[in-house]
Amino acid sequence: MNDKTVAPQQHDISYVLRICAVAALGGLLFGYDTAVISGAVEALQQYFSLSPAETGWAVSNVVVGCIVGALGAGWVAGRLGRKKALVLSAILFTVSAIGAAVVDSFVWFVIYRIVGGLAVGIASTVSPMYMSEVSPKDIRGRALGMQSFAIVGGQVVVFYVNYLIAKGAADTWLVEYGWRWMLGSEVVPCILFCLFVFSIPESPRWQAMVGQDERALRTLRRISNDAHAHHLLNEIKHSLHQDSQGRTQKPNLREAGLALILFVGCMLAMLQQVTGVNVMMYYAPMVLKGVTGSTESALFQTIWIGVMQLVGTIIGTWLIDRVGRLPLMRVGTVGIVASLLLTSYALYAQESGYLALIGMLLFMVLFAISWGVGTWVLISEIFPNHMRSMGMSMAVCSMWIANFLVTQSFPMLNEHPVLIERFHGAFPMWVFAGCCVFCYWFVARFVPETRGVSLERMEEVMLAKLKRQPLADEEESAALRSSRA
Repeated sequence: MNDKTVAPQQHDISYVLRICAVAALGGLLFGYDTAVISGAVEALQQYFSLSPAETGWAVSNVVVGCIVGALGAGWVAGRLGRKKALVLSAILFTVSAIGAAVVDSFVWFVIYRIVGGLAVGIASTVSPMYMSEVSPKDIRGRALGMQSFAIVGGQVVVFYVNYLIAKGAADTWLVEYGWRWMLGSEVVPCILFCLFVFSIPESPRWQAMVGQDERALRTLRRISNDAHAHHLLNEIKHSLHQDSQGRTQKPNLREAGLALILFVGCMLAMLQQVTGVNVMMYYAPMVLKGVTGSTESALFQTIWIGVMQLVGTIIGTWLIDRVGRLPLMRVGTVGIVASLLLTSYALYAQESGYLALIGMLLFMVLFAISWGVGTWVLISEIFPNHMRSMGMSMAVCSMWIANFLVTQSFPMLNEHPVLIERFHGAFPMWVFAGCCVFCYWFVARFVPETRGVSLERMEEVMLAKLKRQPLADEEESAALRSSRA
């Protein structure tokens, strides 16, 4: 079915963006929960007398929950629906925030942080999945960009909250109580998410998948006009019918092409992490304290890292439906490499000025414009309808596995006596720069341009790119040519 034959579209864009904004609160809590540790990590290190390896575990243990949550999110979202999965994540976020703030045992601290990780894993999978399924294709990039905006917004908020808590406080108070206030502050956005998530409708594509056609049609009518709602429901049903021919309910990855699509989605998610972004986010105060010499100053400068990422996210969200996914990914990757090299030079030369901070700020802007926005958009849209739950779950799980490896290993690399003596903290930045060179090649070879392609046509576009075959449809052929340019 050619997209050019679609009935006239009069989408209620404001309604779509409102319900996506509520779903994006899961992304805000994702950002808040994962970044809150940045201000507390040094106090935790002293409070629990942690070794470098244990410090890495204090930061990265949440990722264990993220991996499990992401793995289970596809099943939960497929069986219970996208909305109920978001409700579950809201409850888990609240339990984690309260529990981690009041414990006196490092073991229980880890347990409650892992509970928060479960919430992050579910929300980071289901929120963009939901947004991709309720958004018209022409604004899908903008709507999904709200996920990145919310993640970064949560990080900026918590950086500022951490700074306010630490401002003027004695180090002994921060070690005893300050980290508790930092972790406990997450309760406020948790309550907001719990209240608002009940106001959004279920995903019409999920409703169609489970036979709730009338409910799906009501949701589609709210999103668009009556004629286009009927047309889109028929298109979804047609796609699902085609998927069911020769396929079991569970996607068969041995079927030609599906394993390749899953491979691309998982690799995109993993490569986003090996750019080094989470070192910039989680360990920024530790890196900058070596330059500023003050915890308070380092926390204040960390705010600007979050702000610059927010600026980049706004720019990326504005551009992604205008210039396409691939131009942003390519240009941003080149800029990221340059920024990492600048930061590494400042650390290696032991510059006492703001050169390291400038390098980190440039990194965050360029990462947000490219891999920050682009990865979430791409992994939310490249999977066919019949495997989206499973594909998103596996991709986000891969993201968190890579996140764990990076965050767990960084303190040991950064504090290794030989590496510190010879490279002064620059060595990890060189590793990330090398990874980014590989990222550029991977995107150029395996990722097609998906701007303006309907979810029901995505499998055809993906397979054409992976197999280097032309597309019959003129619209998607143009998109493929653009991705090869």
